[in-house]
Amino acid sequence: MSDLQLQRVFPVSPEKLFAWVTTPNKLLQWWGPEGVHIPEHDLDLSRTGPWFSVMQNSDGQQFHVSGQVTHVDVPKSVGFTWAWHDENGNRGAESHVTFTIAATENGAMLLIDHRDLDGSEIASRHEQGWTSTLRKLEAQLAENA
Repeated sequence: MSDLQLQRVFPVSPEKLFAWVTTPNKLLQWWGPEGVHIPEHDLDLSRTGPWFSVMQNSDGQQFHVSGQVTHVDVPKSVGFTWAWHDENGNRGAESHVTFTIAATENGAMLLIDHRDLDGSEIASRHEQGWTSTLRKLEAQLAENA
């Protein structure tokens, strides 16, 4: 198993950052790597319970992912399980993601901690995906400053 951690600081309050990483209408504006949109979802990380999203790339390929929101600690953290689905809709290996938010001198820090990934190659692909996704979040926060 492999783990992945990414950290970014944004020039916003922890409360505002927490809203952007948990509230469906805000989350949908940056969820998924660049070039991907979300045609279907039940993406609400502000409450415990099930979630899912379908990510679609520019070629029309769809990628299904789902899990359970395991905890919400406003405005500090949210945790959820994560599993990709295969072409038959079967869930694959489950990992766990925690978004942790903390105040900094210049705003708020977001730590993405993605644990229990099935090997270093999978962790590397998730690192690329989360890095791209964080660029989208950064752009949204700058637009909505």
